[in-house]
Amino acid sequence: MRLRSLLFVPGDRPDRFPKAFASGADAVIIDLEDSVALAAKERARSNALAALQSRGDAKVFIRINSLASALVEADLNVVMPGRPDGVVLPKAEGVRSLAGLDELLAAAERQYEIAPGATRVLPIVTETPAALFKLGEYGGPRLCAMTWGAEDLPAAIGAATSREEDGRYTPPFEMVRSLALFAAAAAGVVAIETVYPKFTDGEGLAAYAARGARDGFSGMLAIHPAQIGPINAAFTPSPEQIARAKAVVQAFAAGAGVIALDGVMLDAPHLVQAQRVLARVGDPT
Repeated sequence: MRLRSLLFVPGDRPDRFPKAFASGADAVIIDLEDSVALAAKERARSNALAALQSRGDAKVFIRINSLASALVEADLNVVMPGRPDGVVLPKAEGVRSLAGLDELLAAAERQYEIAPGATRVLPIVTETPAALFKLGEYGGPRLCAMTWGAEDLPAAIGAATSREEDGRYTPPFEMVRSLALFAAAAAGVVAIETVYPKFTDGEGLAAYAARGARDGFSGMLAIHPAQIGPINAAFTPSPEQIARAKAVVQAFAAGAGVIALDGVMLDAPHLVQAQRVLARVGDPT
C-alpha cells in the first residue's frame, strides 16, 4: 500500500470529505478522536460509514478513539461494515495495544464477513510517556506503518512546546522522532512523518517534508488538502534519484561486493538504498 500522504479529515465535517477525497492523498484518515467533540462522536461514526460505503477506489483509514477510552468498541461497531482499509490507533503502547486491537478487529471481521487480517493497523506510537519504552515491541501482519506525534506528548510531560521558534523540534522531541523512525525500521514497516501544523506555510512544509524524506520517512500525515501536493512531491523519488538508483543496481548486477561508480566506492548498503528507491516507484530493476 503506497502511503506518501495521509490526510486527516474530522468525522463530524462531512462537508470536507469531497475535497479530502479529491486532494490526491494516498489515503484519507477520517478522524473520530481528537478533532471530534464527545457530543458529535455518534454522528461522526455514521458519517465515516457513509464515506466508506461510497469511497470507490480511495484508501480510507479510520482514526478510532484510544483503547483506554470507553468509545473504541462503538467506533468499530459502526465503521467496520464499511470495510476500512485500516485503523489508525492513537496512544498506542506497544504489543499490548496491538493485541487488544487485534482481538476487536478479528471479532468484527468475523461478524461482517471480512477476510481475516484484512484491516491493517497504523499506530501512533509516541503520544504517551509509557509508549516510548514500548517502541521495540511492534510487529505482526496487521501492521502496515508506524507514525509518531508531537502534540499529546508535550502536554503529558509538562513541556511548553515541542518546537523551537524556527519550527525545528526541541532536543527531547527530536529524540522521540528518531526513535519512532528506527522502531518502524525494526518492525519492518514504513515510517510516516507527523504533521506540519502551519498549513498556510508552503515553503516551511516543503522543507519539513524534504527533511523527512531525507531522514528515512516514507510518507507524512497532513491536515489540509493544500499540503498534499508538496508532500507527494517530497516523498516521490526524482527522475535523477531514480536514474542514479538504476545505475547502482545495474553496476552491482555482475555480482561484485564493492564497485566504483562515478569516482565513488559503493558497497552493499548503497545497493540496499538504491533498491529501496526503486521499490518506492514500483520499478523491479
